[in-house]
Amino acid sequence: MTEWMDWAPLVITMLATGVAAGVMAGLLGVGGGIIIVPVLDTALGVLDVDPAIRMHIAIATSLATIVLTSLSSARAHHQRGAVDFVLARRWGPLIFAGAVFGAWLASRLHGNVLALLFGSVAVLLGLRMLLFGGRNPVPGKALPPGGLARLLPLGIGSLSAMMGIGGGTFSVPVLTLLGHSIHRAVGTSALFGLLISLPGALAYIAAGWGDARLPAGSLGFVSLPGLACIAPMTVLAAPLGARLAHRLSARQLNFAFGLFLVLVATRMLYRAL
Repeated sequence: MTEWMDWAPLVITMLATGVAAGVMAGLLGVGGGIIIVPVLDTALGVLDVDPAIRMHIAIATSLATIVLTSLSSARAHHQRGAVDFVLARRWGPLIFAGAVFGAWLASRLHGNVLALLFGSVAVLLGLRMLLFGGRNPVPGKALPPGGLARLLPLGIGSLSAMMGIGGGTFSVPVLTLLGHSIHRAVGTSALFGLLISLPGALAYIAAGWGDARLPAGSLGFVSLPGLACIAPMTVLAAPLGARLAHRLSARQLNFAFGLFLVLVATRMLYRAL
């Protein structure tokens, strides 16, 4: 009984984290990793997990959760006709390849470098959404031709995997800049999250396999207890976020997403500096 009382606050915290991450996934087309990673990192600290691998476990478990969240969120947006499957077929393989490359590159960079990179890009995109969001897409505006069309999804996949997030943080602003409506950008980005989180989670499972420092219930760097608490709540809450997204105006949704990016970027830059 005493052992359960020690674990109860942690379990309740992870369940609440799952709800918040799921709503954010459905509302903004992001995987919820921005919420999950810091909460898990703190929770693992309470359990005295080795600090050297704490962030690895938090990011890996977040990516595993995003696999399920993205499926639930993308399905909810598809039911409202907000997923661009033509673009998904064109960009999907490139995003997947970018995610594999990003996971490899991140393992060779210092965490502060990643935080600075993420914060700098995110604050610029967030300010653009806050200042200019809500305007109607330019009629007939198309994706750029040639090599640039390939660099965009490769960059989205790479940067997202390097940061341990689902991809909407980058793909939603990019798609709106290219003339997509905010609702369609959010819905399509939810599908992109699956193509980023799946290879990332598998890579972390392989990288952590057999590590003696891992806590009980780990599959590589993925924490199965954490996944069991967070994943069901994100799946249940993602459709709620999607419904909320389609009740908001384009300007309101742009403002919410821009504010989200600026807050996340500020936190990342503070951590790095």
